[in-house]
Order: sequence, then structure tokens, then C-alpha cells
Amino acid sequence: MNTPPAGRTISLTRPAYILSHAAVGGRQEGLGPLAPWFDHLCDDSFFGEKTWEKAESTMQKTALTLALEKAALQPEDLTFVLAGDLLNQCIGTSFGLRSFRIPFFGLYGACSTMGESLALGSLLVSGGFARRVGAMTSSHFCTAERQYRMPVPYGSQRTPTAQWTATASGCCLLGEEKAPLAVTAVTCGRIVDLGVTDANNMGAAMAPAAYDTLQAHFASTGTGPRDYDLVLTGDLGVLGHQIVTELFARDGVDMGPNYLDCGMLLYDIEKQDMHAGASGCGCSASVLCGYLLGKMEEGQWKKILFAPTGALLSPVSTSQGESIPGICHAVCIQATDTLQQ
Repeated sequence: MNTPPAGRTISLTRPAYILSHAAVGGRQEGLGPLAPWFDHLCDDSFFGEKTWEKAESTMQKTALTLALEKAALQPEDLTFVLAGDLLNQCIGTSFGLRSFRIPFFGLYGACSTMGESLALGSLLVSGGFARRVGAMTSSHFCTAERQYRMPVPYGSQRTPTAQWTATASGCCLLGEEKAPLAVTAVTCGRIVDLGVTDANNMGAAMAPAAYDTLQAHFASTGTGPRDYDLVLTGDLGVLGHQIVTELFARDGVDMGPNYLDCGMLLYDIEKQDMHAGASGCGCSASVLCGYLLGKMEEGQWKKILFAPTGALLSPVSTSQGESIPGICHAVCIQATDTLQQ
């Protein structure tokens, strides 16, 4: 049986194994330092489609197809797929996955959706309610700009705190079958809102939620930053990463050099002129499903804490002057050979 929740954390005595993973990206991702870790990169922002929204759906199709191929599975081998995106009514996901005919749970956790889908998928597998599950998400720079800010052709000037929405998708397949990597614990986030209203400063809006969830995870598990090879938030960018570091420093906790943020890893921030870094569901998803899990399979890291963050705003709430609620879900991923048998 799984360990009863201690606070907001569930430790999985029956791990959910990562059967395969795939990352898809666009042109900017192909110019960044993590380009070699993508399974598929496309220079065309339309991905061969007529609209950017259809392009985002194609990214999800491609990511799921690649993950299935890598695991030698068919769509019917999945019990469920859990996925979402940043578009209204999550049309990038629902239109992209409709042809697979896999039982589907649509999720919206903003940029935390990869953590949310991994957490829920792991609980389904560990609890015996699903044999295999797909967990995935995506974002697209042009669809996000059109929905949340200004149409891309408008050419509006970006503020120094602004982040670049990744054109990317990531997919993990979770299952009962033993594999080299496994999800061993999940911590559910709470909605945290400290009153930030600047929609061009996502790092400041989401950082308090990251601090809240990481603090809860450390307290529930009796661990600290040094107990993990890496602690990864996403996508706080440069400013949000600094805020989280300072919040923990006030508690006397040094997050140390093994605390990184996916929004600072995906691009060369200076050379690619990304201001405060990367954001979007696809940022942390592709960093995880390409670079992080790839490096873990090579043996560079044995235990990481993946904690993507999301800003739960909408164009309507922003135009009405509402503050920006944040959320962060944390997932512990370990090399199977480190687990107690």
C-alpha cells in the first residue's frame, strides 16, 4: 500500500515507472543549448499547418507518437492520457489528441501542467487504477502571444521581466513495468496569490507558490535541497529563481547550486535575447522529457525534484485588474537502482 499523505505529499511505495519520454521543439529551441536533447525540432512555426493553434496540436501528436514508438506501444495500450495547454478550452490538446481515441483527462495547470499530469498519472498507476498512462502538455509562442498579450505582427516591446513562451511539447509514458526511472513521490500545490498584477512578470507571480510547495515537500519528507541531485522549478526565469532562493534564505535554508529553473536552461538567455528566460507549459515539459530524463538515464543524476509552476490567470482576469494566482506541483523522480527493494 502507498504511504498515507503526510501533509500534501504522497510517497509511492509502488513507483510509477517512466517507460519512455519525448520532447518536441521549434526554431528557438533548436538554437538553444538543449537542442541535442529534443527528439524532433521544426524550423517552421506552423509545423506544416495553416494556423499556430493547429501547429500546437501537431506538436502534441508528434510528442505522443514518438513516446509510443520509443516504448514499442500502441495508443490502445494506454489506459488514460492526461494533458492540457494554455489555450482557451485546451484546444491544442483536445484537437491534437482526438484521433488517438485514448480515454482522456483534460487538465489546466497553466505552466505547471506537466507536473500536474505526472502527479495524477503516477497516482493512477501506483494505485492500480491504470496500467499505463500518458502525461503531457505543450505551448506555442505565437498562440500564447495572440491569446494573452499582443498579436505577434504588432511587434510590441517586451519588458525586462518578460519571458519567452516556449514552442515545445513534452510527453512521458508511465506504467507498472519496471524501467530505469520512476516517480516515487508527489506533492500537490496550493493556490498562492500575493497580489502581483503585472502579467509581464510571471516569475514574481509564481515564485511564492514554488516556495510554498517546495517547503511543504521538504517538511513532509524530512528532506532538504541537498538530498536531491537537482531541484528544478519552472518556469520562474531569472527573477523568480532569485525570489525563491531569497525566500528560503530567510528561513536559513541555502538552496545551493543544485537548485535550477527550467526557464533558465532552455535558451541561451543573452545570445537569444530572452530577457528573464523561458516560460510556457512546453518549457518545463520539454526540458524534463528531453534533457533531464536523458541525463538521468545516462547516470548523471539519481534523484531530482521537478516542480513546475503555473500562473492561473486569463486575459479576462488581467483586463479586469485581478492579481495573478500561482500554483506549483512537485514530483520526485529517482533512478530505480536507488530504490529499496
